[in-house]
Amino acid sequence: MSETAGLNIDDLVFCTLLKEGGVHEPKVEQLMGKLRRLQQGKRALEEEIKEIKSVSDSLQQELETLQTEAYELEGIHKEKEEVCRKLQFQCEESEQDCARLLKQNRKSDELLEQYKCEIQEFKLKHRKQRMRFENQLYQLIEQHKNLHSVFTPERLPDEIESAVTTKSQLLSAEQMKLAQLHRLAEELEEVKKQKQTAAETQDE
Repeated sequence: MSETAGLNIDDLVFCTLLKEGGVHEPKVEQLMGKLRRLQQGKRALEEEIKEIKSVSDSLQQELETLQTEAYELEGIHKEKEEVCRKLQFQCEESEQDCARLLKQNRKSDELLEQYKCEIQEFKLKHRKQRMRFENQLYQLIEQHKNLHSVFTPERLPDEIESAVTTKSQLLSAEQMKLAQLHRLAEELEEVKKQKQTAAETQDE
């Protein structure tokens, strides 16, 4: 570093006057004092430069650290963005699956309601059939009771005799009716003959 780095404005003016011969040559003590001041200034500047360099190195190191952190944060940010995109995709898939499941649930509810109606209708039809069957069974039981009361072994001979008598009576009545019909037919034929004879007589 130059020894004139610590000179102030007065020193520069003094040196300029020496060159121009405007003042007398200073004494040795004055020159030594100025030299000591210059050396002190030089040392102060060097200390300041060292401090500035130390601060600069520290700042440079801090800058490098911040750049490294920024690079790492950028990588983390990219990873977070990738994770966010994946989560967004999964969320969209989940929403689609949820919508599909809701649609399936609605269809299932509709089918369930339809099946319930069909089951109720089947139960009602089955109940009606069971009631009809019970009524028929009841009627058969009553008929069986009546038949059993009519056709008991004790009453069977009487019933057979009554049936034979009834058959004989019906046959007799039928024969009488047939005889009456035959007689009426003969009478009708006789009447026709009489009318024919009377008509022929009138024509003569």
